[in-house]
Amino acid sequence: MNAKEPASAEVLGADGGRPAPWAQARERLAGAQSYWTATSHPNGRPHLRPVLAVWVDGALYLSSDPTARKSRNIDATGHFAISASTDDLDLVVEGTAARVTDLARLEQVAAAYREKYGWPVTIVDAAFTAPYAAPTAGDGPFAVYEVDPVTVFGFPTSDKFAPTRWRF
Repeated sequence: MNAKEPASAEVLGADGGRPAPWAQARERLAGAQSYWTATSHPNGRPHLRPVLAVWVDGALYLSSDPTARKSRNIDATGHFAISASTDDLDLVVEGTAARVTDLARLEQVAAAYREKYGWPVTIVDAAFTAPYAAPTAGDGPFAVYEVDPVTVFGFPTSDKFAPTRWRF
């Protein structure tokens, strides 16, 4: 996948200010250590869970047990949001997520997980497997999802930037 760039960036609210540059937001999104995902149950009820994610070739990836509620919600509709909090900019990505089955891409994502988190994942039947996982994640295998942003929001935690919305 090629890095997706926003079609527009705008400051939120009437206070004005300088929008956060996408390159800096992308850097913070890639460097975050923990993330929260939001999906919806079939009845519309929200489902929020913590995950680990990695940035590879301009896209954000996460893994999840394919039987977990978040995986079933993603597989059913693709609608998805993920957020990360960094030192000076909190980010919310709204868009879709889709399961990755391409072996070459899975190898790249697995290498990124090993480098970022020290998680020794390998690939079996187009999914991740590992000798251990987060206590709440189950034993695997783990489906891998690529996030495709539609809108990203940046909420500053300092006066360095103004609240910003990027549209893709």
